[in-house]
Amino acid sequence: MEILVKNMFASLFLLCVCSLAVFFYNFLWLKPERKREQLRRQGIKGPQPTFLYGNISEMKRIQSTEKMSRKDGAVVHNYALTVFPYLKQWRKDYGPLFMFSTGSIQLLHVSDLDLVKEIMLFKSFDLGKPSYLQKERGPLFGNGIIASNGPIWAHQRKIISPEFSMDRVKGMINLMVESTLPLLKSWESRVESEGGIGEITVDENLRSLSADVISRACFGGSYSKGKEIFSRLRAVQEAMSKKCLLIGIPGFRYLPTKNNIKIWRLEKEIQSLILNVVKERRVAATTCEKDLLQALLEGVNASGVGPDEANRFIVDNCKNIYFAGHETTAIAATWSLMLLALNPKWQIRARAEVEEVCGGRLPDSDMVRKMKTLTMVIQETLRLYPPAMFVEREALQGLKLGQIYIPKGVNIWVPIITLHQDIDIWGADAHEFNPERFARGISSACKTPHAYIPFGVGARTCAGQNFAMIELKVVLSLILSRFTFSLSPKYCHAPAFRLTVEPEHGMNLLVKRV
Repeated sequence: MEILVKNMFASLFLLCVCSLAVFFYNFLWLKPERKREQLRRQGIKGPQPTFLYGNISEMKRIQSTEKMSRKDGAVVHNYALTVFPYLKQWRKDYGPLFMFSTGSIQLLHVSDLDLVKEIMLFKSFDLGKPSYLQKERGPLFGNGIIASNGPIWAHQRKIISPEFSMDRVKGMINLMVESTLPLLKSWESRVESEGGIGEITVDENLRSLSADVISRACFGGSYSKGKEIFSRLRAVQEAMSKKCLLIGIPGFRYLPTKNNIKIWRLEKEIQSLILNVVKERRVAATTCEKDLLQALLEGVNASGVGPDEANRFIVDNCKNIYFAGHETTAIAATWSLMLLALNPKWQIRARAEVEEVCGGRLPDSDMVRKMKTLTMVIQETLRLYPPAMFVEREALQGLKLGQIYIPKGVNIWVPIITLHQDIDIWGADAHEFNPERFARGISSACKTPHAYIPFGVGARTCAGQNFAMIELKVVLSLILSRFTFSLSPKYCHAPAFRLTVEPEHGMNLLVKRV
């Protein structure tokens, strides 16, 4: 009898192991392979994936080879070749439309302009943000407006978009000026103390400045009050960038690796800090001006959800705005200063415009509107160095884009930098800094206007683009009015992908008073 029971348990154990093996084989290989086969039948090719890892091993190999041959330092704007060399290689091998895999995630690389236009025009909730943003990037984005889909996203957009309308943003210009003036004073002191020319790592300063602006504009407090939140968000961003190629490997984010443990700890700390800010606001709600935080509180109260769900809603969207509202703008300002430092004629031209428009006064909404040259400089900066590298979408249901059927679960990557520097679209000088191309607006800057997408495409276009453009004009105009600048000999040009594209070794400029 005892032997019979042991045999039964052994048989059950073996059955469970076999069942799990079949389940995982189906989940990790057969299911993704069916999606790939549907794409292959439509003539879409790509590198052959391996079990569990997809094409990650090949991506690492190509990237490692490229890194060994790369010489950091030379300022080459066509940096996508070094940051994502495997996409360059596969585009050369398979054309503008190809597929590849990271773990169990199936990706469709789309740089075909007709399909990009289809994505822009697609209105249905069937095409949304990738689910891996909530899973793999959850500690940074959660289910906030950047990563959410369907009715939840529509509700968030309805709350957040009005707070970044042009009329609202114009009312924030004085606040932006007030935040920038201390930066100018600190640079003046630095220049004076170093004998008339100061060497400044400007990206660090601009990140703090942009954080102060978004704190004051949206959350009713200065950067010093939210400093701990920003420092932890930055730490999460850096930790996540270390495992960019590992998204899609099943279960990897649950492993207690040193990096994952750090991310989990930071996520809890960020949530606690944001809830403290929310608690203070709820106490002082009757005396506070209407801002984004207040709109989020009122929006979640009107939805009638429970306290835990309400807290998640507020925390996730605060994280999204804290991150997107300061990180991307600071990086855009950093690259703008680099390009003006490299192109002194445009620096002189932009400064002359600021002096003519402002006449020695601090900028206001009317002055900002008249800064055409500075607008062109910013637009060209966002063409060459867009903060985001990809427009990311997922087919939440099977759907058609043009003549292509996209199976449910397939992710779409539109490489922004590839479109922004395509010679066939922008001309022979596509890899060069030439703001003049925007002299007659975006529609005349290139052959196909929908190839210029620094703020995304379609219904999911960045809600804060008005805020970003105005802040960039205010900050750059004030810097230009006080300082001239050039690249420091210490600067080493090496754009790096850390969820945004930023200078790997910092941005060192030599700064002196006008």
